[in-house]
Amino acid sequence: MSEFLLQNYSRLPITIASGEGCYVRDTNGNRYLDAATGIGVNALGYGHPRIAAALIEQASQCIHTSNLVSNCWQEPLARKLCEISGMQRAFFSNSGTEAMEAALKAVRVDGRARGVNRVVALHQSFHGRTMGSLAVTGQPALRCSFEPFGGEVVFVELNDGEALRAAIDEETAAVVLEPVLGEGGIYPLDDDFLRSARHLSRAAGALLVVDETQCGLGRTGRYFAYQWAGIQPDIVVMAKPLAAGLPLGATLFTEETARCLPVHSHGSTFGGGPLACRVALEFLSELEHLLPNIRQTGEVIRCGLEELKDRFDCIREIRSRGMMFGIQLSRSGHPLVLETLRRGLLVNCTQETAIRLLPPYILTVGEANEMLRILSDAFASLESVDELPLDHSLQQDRQLDRLG
Repeated sequence: MSEFLLQNYSRLPITIASGEGCYVRDTNGNRYLDAATGIGVNALGYGHPRIAAALIEQASQCIHTSNLVSNCWQEPLARKLCEISGMQRAFFSNSGTEAMEAALKAVRVDGRARGVNRVVALHQSFHGRTMGSLAVTGQPALRCSFEPFGGEVVFVELNDGEALRAAIDEETAAVVLEPVLGEGGIYPLDDDFLRSARHLSRAAGALLVVDETQCGLGRTGRYFAYQWAGIQPDIVVMAKPLAAGLPLGATLFTEETARCLPVHSHGSTFGGGPLACRVALEFLSELEHLLPNIRQTGEVIRCGLEELKDRFDCIREIRSRGMMFGIQLSRSGHPLVLETLRRGLLVNCTQETAIRLLPPYILTVGEANEMLRILSDAFASLESVDELPLDHSLQQDRQLDRLG
């Protein structure tokens, strides 16, 4: 199956053939409850009737036009995203890392006008795998093979208000952060830390760039995670669930920051095509009604995970926001991933010792309890196994394998 593929991924030993609701089936007919959702992409699960109908209808009419002309769905989608975010302008691309590149280009232009180029970012953060996005990603194992990067980046510890205050000054062009660090292992930023980032960046004349690629578009129970802190960024980056499985990223700007990318300064051949934008509008319409379920079912899962923590010594901490969950372990999480897979549950391990759960927004309480039961059985089956040492020779490779 991988004879002609670049060997840059470490895949689970299954091949997915189909999906329905919150479940997928492999080529052998085995059924799995999906708590990874394509790394947060398939927020409406699989085979959603409204998404399927929009795909079929639009595909029969027009799939691609390029941005040399307008299409029927791009402006309505931009308007909707601006309405729910409080922003004023939208640029469409194909992925989270591309959306971040647009943000960083705007930061460079704005900073150059002020004669500054320094960016403040967070340790453990993840912003993508293109060169600009990697430059502000706070994970040395992901960066080391591709350094040096252009520009100066200062990394501070998450939720360390004093370090943030010390790092931001008149030489700062921008502060870049995820309200919930996703690939870093599900670490929510404190509301006070986010408010401080907004206050300090504004006082220094710097831009605040908020990366909502994984935590945005409903994942935390609000449209965007920064909204819990009541702040308004200068630039917002998003992707993953936006087009319900189709590649689509978006970068939102205030009117002022949008001026940093005038005509011909940036572009995308495929970004904002009619098919992806049409489906994204359907997704956002569904999302409006799902936000209460995300909060309520997320709380059921959080309580269940806390109960597992009380039962199993290998669980050190539960971190969560909405339907984002990190189970911090005292040992490698990869054996648990394989054990849950054997029992019919797809989960993801990140940072070697953290199990990440990103269930579909449509998950029912019954399905949440099924997920918790499988996790409980998997932990119990591994409880007597001697702790496995971390293989540091493999750790970097595994980190490089992950998409975030």
